[in-house]
Amino acid sequence: MRCVIARFPFDLIKSEVEQMAKGVKPEPATGMCAKIGGKLYPVKQVGALITKQDRRDFTGEEVRRALVRLGFTCAPAPTAPAPEPTPPGDILA
Repeated sequence: MRCVIARFPFDLIKSEVEQMAKGVKPEPATGMCAKIGGKLYPVKQVGALITKQDRRDFTGEEVRRALVRLGFTCAPAPTAPAPEPTPPGDILA
């Protein structure tokens, strides 16, 4: 599939993107993420893998659109549940 990221055309194939991500440790999930090979990758990290460009050269939305067109699931990073509040009588002095 042909797409444009940072004003440059790329011919992407889903299996090639999966191969590029294989063996790459996902960074902490923040913002928009893509599920690739059962792992959550920030779309900017995937964009840097695909384009070999600096992350400042493209937007996460450009990469998200391309990944969705390839068939990947993209969604905001899951938020961690807030810690349970400590009752005032349980605080150690």
